[in-house]
Amino acid sequence: MTVQLSNLEYLPNYQITERLDVVYGSTVRSKHVGKDLFAGLKNIVGGELTAYTELLEESRQEAIDRMVVKAEALGADAVVGLRFSTSSIAQGASELFVYGTAVKVVRVQQPPVSPQSPSDHDGHTHYGQPAQAPSQEPNTAQTPSDDLPRFNPFG
Repeated sequence: MTVQLSNLEYLPNYQITERLDVVYGSTVRSKHVGKDLFAGLKNIVGGELTAYTELLEESRQEAIDRMVVKAEALGADAVVGLRFSTSSIAQGASELFVYGTAVKVVRVQQPPVSPQSPSDHDGHTHYGQPAQAPSQEPNTAQTPSDDLPRFNPFG
C-alpha cells in the first residue's frame, strides 16, 4: 500500500489505529536568472508566470516525495493533516516545506449504497442513506462525517 495523503485530520473510509510521528519534507529553490529576466518582462504585459508555476510545482512534488520517504521509514500507511508552508531563505531563494502526521490506518467497511437516490421530505437528496419519512421532530440524523473518528494529529 502506498502512503496516502490527506489534508484532513482523518483519512476518509479509514480508521486511524496508531499515530507515529510528525513527518516533513522540504526543498530550497532559487530563481533561474534567464527565467527571472523573462518573468520581469512578463510583468509589463501581465499574465501567468509559467516558469514560476512550474518551479513551484516541482518544489511541491519534491518536498512531498521527501516527506513520504520519512513516513514509509516509520511504517506509515498515511499522512494526515497535510500542510504546506513557504519562507524566503535568501535573496531569490525560497523554501517550500510540507508536513503532516504519519499514521497507521485500517479500512472501514462501508454499508452498501442503495441504487436509488432517496430524498427526504424537504426534497434534499441523501445518497447512500435510506429515505426518511416526514416527521414533526427536528432532524437529528448524523451526517456521514459524524460517523468518522476524530483525530487530532498534533496531540
